Amino acid sequence: MSRFDILDYIYEVFDPSLFPRLGPGNSELTIKALEMALPALNHDDKSGNLRILDLGCGNGAQTLQLAAHVNGTITAIDNHQPFLDELKRRADHEGVSNKVTPCLGDMNNLGMEKESFDLIWAEGSLYNAGFDKGLKICHDLLVPGGCLGASEMSWLKPDPPEECRDFLAETNPFTVDLESNLEIVRNNGFDIIGHFTLPDVVWWESFYNPLEKRIAVLLKQYESDPNWVSVLDIFQNEIDIYRRYSDYYGYIFYVLQRC
Repeated sequence: MSRFDILDYIYEVFDPSLFPRLGPGNSELTIKALEMALPALNHDDKSGNLRILDLGCGNGAQTLQLAAHVNGTITAIDNHQPFLDELKRRADHEGVSNKVTPCLGDMNNLGMEKESFDLIWAEGSLYNAGFDKGLKICHDLLVPGGCLGASEMSWLKPDPPEECRDFLAETNPFTVDLESNLEIVRNNGFDIIGHFTLPDVVWWESFYNPLEKRIAVLLKQYESDPNWVSVLDIFQNEIDIYRRYSDYYGYIFYVLQRC
Protein backbone atom coordinates (compact mmCIF):
# COMPACT_ATOMS: atom_id res chain seq x y z
CA MET A 1 0.00 0.00 0.00
CA SER A 2 1.15 3.54 -0.71
CA ARG A 3 1.24 6.16 2.03
CA PHE A 4 -2.00 7.64 0.73
CA ASP A 5 -3.71 4.26 0.70
CA ILE A 6 -2.71 3.77 4.33
CA LEU A 7 -4.07 7.20 5.25
CA ASP A 8 -7.44 6.19 3.78
CA TYR A 9 -7.51 3.17 6.11
CA ILE A 10 -6.37 5.23 9.10
CA TYR A 11 -9.06 7.83 8.58
CA GLU A 12 -11.74 5.14 8.45
CA VAL A 13 -10.42 3.62 11.68
CA PHE A 14 -10.55 6.99 13.40
CA ASP A 15 -14.12 7.89 12.58
CA PRO A 16 -14.24 11.17 14.56
CA SER A 17 -17.80 10.61 15.77
CA LEU A 18 -16.81 7.36 17.52
CA PHE A 19 -13.96 8.68 19.68
CA PRO A 20 -14.20 11.13 22.59
CA ARG A 21 -10.82 12.44 21.43
CA LEU A 22 -8.19 11.27 18.95
CA GLY A 23 -5.31 10.83 21.37
CA PRO A 24 -4.48 10.40 25.05
CA GLY A 25 -5.83 13.05 27.41
CA ASN A 26 -9.03 14.27 29.00
CA SER A 27 -10.89 17.47 29.79
CA GLU A 28 -9.49 17.71 33.33
CA LEU A 29 -5.90 17.70 32.07
CA THR A 30 -6.68 20.27 29.38
CA ILE A 31 -8.12 22.54 32.07
CA LYS A 32 -5.16 21.85 34.38
CA ALA A 33 -2.73 23.02 31.70
CA LEU A 34 -4.95 25.97 30.78
CA GLU A 35 -5.09 27.13 34.39
CA MET A 36 -1.28 27.12 34.43
CA ALA A 37 -1.14 29.29 31.30
CA LEU A 38 -3.84 31.88 31.94
CA PRO A 39 -2.17 33.67 34.90
CA ALA A 40 0.91 34.23 32.74
CA LEU A 41 -1.36 35.90 30.19
CA ASN A 42 -3.05 38.02 32.90
CA HIS A 43 -6.35 36.63 31.66
CA ASP A 44 -9.61 36.32 33.54
CA ASP A 45 -13.21 35.88 32.45
CA LYS A 46 -13.81 39.62 32.36
CA SER A 47 -10.68 40.66 30.48
CA GLY A 48 -10.26 41.05 26.74
CA ASN A 49 -10.54 38.36 24.10
CA LEU A 50 -7.56 36.09 23.58
CA ARG A 51 -6.58 35.01 20.08
CA ILE A 52 -6.11 31.24 20.30
CA LEU A 53 -4.76 28.73 17.79
CA ASP A 54 -5.52 25.03 18.25
CA LEU A 55 -2.99 23.16 16.10
CA GLY A 56 -3.98 19.67 15.04
CA CYS A 57 -7.38 20.02 16.69
CA GLY A 58 -8.74 16.64 15.56
CA ASN A 59 -12.39 16.23 16.50
CA GLY A 60 -12.10 19.07 18.97
CA ALA A 61 -12.35 17.66 22.50
CA GLN A 62 -9.77 20.12 23.83
CA THR A 63 -11.08 22.90 21.56
CA LEU A 64 -14.42 22.78 23.32
CA GLN A 65 -12.72 23.03 26.71
CA LEU A 66 -10.77 26.07 25.57
CA ALA A 67 -13.98 27.65 24.28
CA ALA A 68 -15.80 26.95 27.54
CA HIS A 69 -13.10 28.35 29.84
CA VAL A 70 -11.49 31.22 27.94
CA ASN A 71 -12.84 34.54 26.76
CA GLY A 72 -11.48 34.52 23.23
CA THR A 73 -11.70 33.28 19.67
CA ILE A 74 -10.21 29.98 18.51
CA THR A 75 -8.82 29.13 15.10
CA ALA A 76 -8.84 25.32 14.99
CA ILE A 77 -6.52 23.80 12.38
CA ASP A 78 -6.51 20.23 11.11
CA ASN A 79 -5.55 18.61 7.80
CA HIS A 80 -8.59 16.28 7.61
CA GLN A 81 -11.95 17.86 6.84
CA PRO A 82 -14.14 15.18 8.52
CA PHE A 83 -12.40 15.94 11.83
CA LEU A 84 -13.28 19.61 11.39
CA ASP A 85 -16.86 18.73 10.47
CA GLU A 86 -17.19 16.78 13.73
CA LEU A 87 -15.67 19.68 15.66
CA LYS A 88 -18.24 22.04 14.13
CA ARG A 89 -21.06 19.65 15.04
CA ARG A 90 -19.84 19.44 18.64
CA ALA A 91 -19.28 23.19 18.89
CA ASP A 92 -22.84 23.81 17.66
CA HIS A 93 -24.17 21.31 20.20
CA GLU A 94 -22.22 22.94 23.06
CA GLY A 95 -23.27 26.45 22.02
CA VAL A 96 -19.71 27.72 21.45
CA SER A 97 -19.61 27.81 17.64
CA ASN A 98 -19.38 31.61 17.78
CA LYS A 99 -15.94 31.21 19.37
CA VAL A 100 -14.55 28.47 17.10
CA THR A 101 -13.45 28.75 13.47
CA PRO A 102 -12.46 25.36 11.98
CA CYS A 103 -9.83 25.67 9.25
CA LEU A 104 -8.36 23.06 6.92
CA GLY A 105 -4.58 23.41 6.90
CA ASP A 106 -1.14 21.94 7.41
CA MET A 107 0.92 23.07 10.40
CA ASN A 108 4.05 22.85 8.25
CA ASN A 109 2.65 25.42 5.84
CA LEU A 110 0.18 27.63 7.67
CA GLY A 111 0.87 30.93 5.90
CA MET A 112 -0.21 32.93 8.95
CA GLU A 113 1.16 36.26 10.09
CA LYS A 114 3.84 36.22 12.76
CA GLU A 115 2.87 37.24 16.30
CA SER A 116 -0.85 36.83 15.61
CA PHE A 117 -1.86 34.66 18.61
CA ASP A 118 -1.84 35.03 22.38
CA LEU A 119 -2.23 31.32 23.12
CA ILE A 120 -1.44 28.22 21.07
CA TRP A 121 -2.68 24.74 21.96
CA ALA A 122 -1.17 21.55 20.55
CA GLU A 123 -2.22 18.38 22.38
CA GLY A 124 -0.24 15.51 20.90
CA SER A 125 0.09 17.20 17.51
CA LEU A 126 3.54 18.79 17.23
CA TYR A 127 5.03 15.41 16.30
CA ASN A 128 3.60 16.06 12.80
CA ALA A 129 6.30 18.69 12.38
CA GLY A 130 8.73 17.34 14.98
CA PHE A 131 8.93 18.86 18.46
CA ASP A 132 11.82 21.18 17.64
CA LYS A 133 10.31 22.49 14.39
CA GLY A 134 6.86 22.64 15.97
CA LEU A 135 8.17 24.87 18.74
CA LYS A 136 9.77 27.16 16.17
CA ILE A 137 6.44 27.44 14.33
CA CYS A 138 4.61 28.27 17.57
CA HIS A 139 7.25 30.74 18.73
CA ASP A 140 6.90 32.77 15.54
CA LEU A 141 3.10 32.80 15.71
CA LEU A 142 2.93 33.89 19.36
CA VAL A 143 3.13 37.45 20.53
CA PRO A 144 5.98 38.12 22.98
CA GLY A 145 4.73 36.81 26.32
CA GLY A 146 2.22 34.54 24.61
CA CYS A 147 1.77 30.99 25.89
CA LEU A 148 1.87 27.50 24.45
CA GLY A 149 0.32 24.31 25.80
CA ALA A 150 1.69 21.21 24.08
CA SER A 151 2.01 17.52 24.89
CA GLU A 152 4.85 15.44 23.47
CA MET A 153 5.99 11.84 23.68
CA SER A 154 8.86 11.28 26.11
CA TRP A 155 10.88 8.53 27.69
CA LEU A 156 9.81 8.33 31.34
CA LYS A 157 12.61 6.05 32.57
CA PRO A 158 15.93 4.88 31.13
CA ASP A 159 16.91 1.56 29.59
CA PRO A 160 13.65 0.47 27.96
CA PRO A 161 13.41 -3.15 26.77
CA GLU A 162 14.50 -3.72 23.20
CA GLU A 163 10.96 -4.33 21.89
CA CYS A 164 9.79 -1.02 23.36
CA ARG A 165 12.84 0.89 22.14
CA ASP A 166 12.49 -0.52 18.61
CA PHE A 167 8.78 0.34 18.49
CA LEU A 168 9.33 3.99 19.36
CA ALA A 169 12.34 4.19 17.04
CA GLU A 170 9.94 3.34 14.23
CA THR A 171 6.83 5.27 15.28
CA ASN A 172 8.28 8.25 17.20
CA PRO A 173 11.96 8.35 16.24
CA PHE A 174 12.64 11.72 17.89
CA THR A 175 11.49 10.60 21.35
CA VAL A 176 13.86 11.83 24.07
CA ASP A 177 13.66 12.22 27.85
CA LEU A 178 12.22 15.14 29.80
CA GLU A 179 15.49 17.01 30.30
CA SER A 180 16.33 16.80 26.60
CA ASN A 181 12.92 18.18 25.67
CA LEU A 182 13.27 21.00 28.20
CA GLU A 183 16.56 21.92 26.57
CA ILE A 184 14.83 22.00 23.17
CA VAL A 185 12.17 24.24 24.72
CA ARG A 186 14.75 26.72 26.05
CA ASN A 187 16.69 26.73 22.78
CA ASN A 188 13.53 27.81 20.98
CA GLY A 189 12.98 30.90 23.09
CA PHE A 190 10.46 29.70 25.68
CA ASP A 191 10.33 29.97 29.43
CA ILE A 192 8.92 26.94 31.23
CA ILE A 193 5.81 27.64 33.29
CA GLY A 194 5.34 24.00 34.20
CA HIS A 195 4.92 20.44 32.98
CA PHE A 196 3.25 17.20 34.04
CA THR A 197 3.02 13.61 32.81
CA LEU A 198 -0.27 12.31 31.49
CA PRO A 199 -1.40 9.42 33.73
CA ASP A 200 -1.80 5.92 32.38
CA VAL A 201 -5.57 5.96 32.80
CA VAL A 202 -6.19 8.66 30.18
CA TRP A 203 -4.48 6.60 27.51
CA TRP A 204 -7.06 3.88 28.10
CA GLU A 205 -10.27 5.75 28.88
CA SER A 206 -10.15 8.29 26.08
CA PHE A 207 -8.13 6.52 23.40
CA TYR A 208 -7.02 2.89 23.56
CA ASN A 209 -10.25 1.37 24.91
CA PRO A 210 -12.35 2.99 22.14
CA LEU A 211 -9.66 2.05 19.61
CA GLU A 212 -9.72 -1.63 20.64
CA LYS A 213 -13.51 -1.68 20.25
CA ARG A 214 -13.17 -0.09 16.81
CA ILE A 215 -10.54 -2.65 15.79
CA ALA A 216 -12.83 -5.51 16.81
CA VAL A 217 -15.70 -4.12 14.72
CA LEU A 218 -13.53 -3.58 11.65
CA LEU A 219 -11.89 -7.01 11.93
CA LYS A 220 -15.31 -8.63 11.69
CA GLN A 221 -16.22 -6.40 8.75
CA TYR A 222 -12.97 -6.89 6.81
CA GLU A 223 -11.61 -10.21 8.06
CA SER A 224 -11.06 -11.47 4.49
CA ASP A 225 -9.21 -8.32 3.35
CA PRO A 226 -5.45 -8.70 3.96
CA ASN A 227 -4.79 -4.97 3.67
CA TRP A 228 -7.33 -4.19 6.38
CA VAL A 229 -6.04 -6.97 8.60
CA SER A 230 -2.46 -5.68 8.32
CA VAL A 231 -3.48 -2.13 9.19
CA LEU A 232 -5.54 -3.23 12.18
CA ASP A 233 -2.66 -5.42 13.35
CA ILE A 234 -0.45 -2.31 13.42
CA PHE A 235 -2.88 -0.52 15.73
CA GLN A 236 -3.37 -3.56 17.94
CA ASN A 237 0.40 -3.91 18.26
CA GLU A 238 0.66 -0.27 19.36
CA ILE A 239 -1.90 -0.92 22.09
CA ASP A 240 -0.15 -4.11 23.19
CA ILE A 241 3.24 -2.39 23.36
CA TYR A 242 1.80 0.34 25.58
CA ARG A 243 0.09 -2.26 27.74
CA ARG A 244 3.46 -3.92 28.38
CA TYR A 245 5.74 -0.89 28.59
CA SER A 246 3.74 2.15 29.73
CA ASP A 247 6.18 2.68 32.61
CA TYR A 248 8.85 3.59 30.06
CA TYR A 249 7.16 6.16 27.81
CA GLY A 250 4.21 8.51 27.64
CA TYR A 251 3.11 12.07 27.01
CA ILE A 252 4.38 15.04 28.99
CA PHE A 253 2.30 18.22 28.87
CA TYR A 254 4.39 21.39 28.67
CA VAL A 255 3.06 24.85 29.48
CA LEU A 256 5.43 27.46 28.06
CA GLN A 257 5.73 31.20 27.55
CA ARG A 258 7.50 32.95 24.73
CA CYS A 259 10.39 34.94 26.20
